[in-house]
Amino acid sequence: MEVINFSEQNSIINQYMSELRDKSYQKNRLTFRHNVERIGELMAYEVSKKLEYKPKTVTTPLGTLDIPLPKDDIILGTVLRAGLPFHQGFLNIFDRADNAYVSAFRMYINREHTEVGIHADYIAAPSVKGRTLIIADPMLATGGSMAAAIEALLMSGKPKKIHVCCIIAAPEGIEVVKEALPDDATIWCASIDQGMNEHKYIVPGFGDCGDLCFGEKLQSFRKIADKR
Repeated sequence: MEVINFSEQNSIINQYMSELRDKSYQKNRLTFRHNVERIGELMAYEVSKKLEYKPKTVTTPLGTLDIPLPKDDIILGTVLRAGLPFHQGFLNIFDRADNAYVSAFRMYINREHTEVGIHADYIAAPSVKGRTLIIADPMLATGGSMAAAIEALLMSGKPKKIHVCCIIAAPEGIEVVKEALPDDATIWCASIDQGMNEHKYIVPGFGDCGDLCFGEKLQSFRKIADKR
């Protein structure tokens, strides 16, 4: 299985990553979301190099020529809600792709907030059978949400190829996701950080992506429901 870490390369992604991590930049949600989206666009471009292509004859005002175009039937998947700006970056590039959405969120299951459980409550997706599945989720910490999303999407069939794309990953999360993926899958990361702290947040990371994009959440729906 191939794991690609863009932080090992020199590219403009590093500039956007430095701004995402900077506490002063994080005060502007618009800038934060925009950088998440731009990293999605750049990563989508890199993924496009791995697709299969076939020539198509195009007629111009002065003649014809053959242009190689992707022949993959693409589905873009994401995990709500943090994945939305990242997903939009991919959709800006793969603008003809079908889309899939999975609601999977983590909750602490002990008072010390050191153990995490994953809950998948909702999925809206076409069949992935025989198609190229690109799953974009900005944070790959424990790997539980991504593994749950993969399991949910693969219920409709076996994809032709799977690309898992994230902005920041922890090594522990990568190992968990590998167990849920076929051997020919590819994991793309803008950065692989050193690991997780006792509360299962990536270090140094940049914090909670969903909160930074959209504002802090009071509590999860499941917590509200449990109190009724």
